[in-house]
Amino acid sequence: MSDRWQYLIVLGLCLAITAPLEVFGKGVYRQAGRAARALLPVAAIFLVWDAVAIAARVWTYNDKYLAGIEIPLHIPIEEVLFFLVIPLCGLLTYNAVSTILDWSKRR
Repeated sequence: MSDRWQYLIVLGLCLAITAPLEVFGKGVYRQAGRAARALLPVAAIFLVWDAVAIAARVWTYNDKYLAGIEIPLHIPIEEVLFFLVIPLCGLLTYNAVSTILDWSKRR
């Protein structure tokens, strides 16, 4: 396996592992607008933060582990996806745990 795809593979695995949690409660994917309103503003702030850190040479990435696709300001696509995927997985987990705890309180 090429090292260039490791970051993307890990992000894909995070999504795959948490995807079954969608069956609990109202779901996250079934409320896409709500999820987007929760994720996008925070992702935008962190992307600006990354862009400033990259420009100041405070933050760098090892090209060996990147696909080579960048958005403007030299931010790797993997970093963009990180700021969307990991919080999304967190929302899926939170939703599932909250639902299960609610079910257990009703018993």
